[in-house]
Amino acid sequence: MPEPVTNDLIYAVLQKLQADMTEVRFDIGELKARATATDEHLGNMLLQMTGLNRRLDRVEERLGRVERRLDLVDHR
Repeated sequence: MPEPVTNDLIYAVLQKLQADMTEVRFDIGELKARATATDEHLGNMLLQMTGLNRRLDRVEERLGRVERRLDLVDHR
């Protein structure tokens, strides 16, 4: 037979729920911090890629000038 519902039982269940909610809040705070760090990292990677693309564009431009100067390009 199930035990009767008493104020003590309700109080114990509420205490457990409160402890669980505290843990969930802590975990959510941790996840938010990690998501922010990930966003910052991705932003930095995008900036680095942009810089690399800019450098590659300059190298391509310089290579094109060298090829034209040495007459290595097809004139089609």
